[in-house]
Amino acid sequence: MESEMKTNLQFVDVLNEWDPFKLKNGNYDPEIADTIQAIHELDNPEELAVRIQSIYEFSFEKTIPIDQCLNVARELLAIKDNDSCNI
Repeated sequence: MESEMKTNLQFVDVLNEWDPFKLKNGNYDPEIADTIQAIHELDNPEELAVRIQSIYEFSFEKTIPIDQCLNVARELLAIKDNDSCNI
């Protein structure tokens, strides 16, 4: 359980640093929560990228280029994979 919480905090850090709309204040809490849920549901970077894109588009009514979403999806899944290797 502690490991999962640590991993989720790593996800939060990555997503706050990503800041796709340059808000700077970390105003992405609902999107981050939805993205973390998606990370736990999906293992395919392309599927996760599409989900991330739709989560942020729903909230901000702006589309993030899929290549940016794919880059962050790969980074997030690498963290997820690393955590599962440590169990």
